[in-house]
Amino acid sequence: MSLLTAAVVQIGRFVAEGDDGVTVDGEGIVTHSPILPEASEIIYGTLASLIIFGLLFKFAGPALKKGLAARTDKIQKELDSAASDKASATSEAADIRQAKGDINAERTRLLAEADAQAEIMVGDFHRRIDEEIAELRARATADIATGRTRGSDELRAEISRLSSAAADQAVAESIDDATQQDLIESFIAKVGASA
Repeated sequence: MSLLTAAVVQIGRFVAEGDDGVTVDGEGIVTHSPILPEASEIIYGTLASLIIFGLLFKFAGPALKKGLAARTDKIQKELDSAASDKASATSEAADIRQAKGDINAERTRLLAEADAQAEIMVGDFHRRIDEEIAELRARATADIATGRTRGSDELRAEISRLSSAAADQAVAESIDDATQQDLIESFIAKVGASA
């Protein structure tokens, strides 16, 4: 049964019962009206509701207002903090953009300095290499001259030694014992006469 049908049936019973308005339901509860409660219930319920609403208004109202005000203050502080953070971030972004421009200028300056130092180092390197090459050439020329002199001296000494050996051998083969004895005696006589 729908709700509308049940309401119509209750209204019909109320009208059919007449003026006394007494209704007894299936559980044995007696009421004067199927819609309205008893008068005492209305009075006590109204008084209890007024007392509860009064107490709520007196005690819960200020706490509710305080909580709402605190929430409003918290939200306002968050909004103010967000606005200051946004302003700070905007100024930091501007500083970063300016620093980025400074970084590009600094990078260009550092690269120019590095190129200048590289050119100086390359020039020094070439100068040192040229000096070392000149020194090595001079040393090589001196070594060659020394080698020539030494080789020449060694060649002369070798020629002298070989000549002396050849002369001794030639003399020894051409002089007989008697001539050799005469030469030794004449040498001794010369040395004795000079002493």
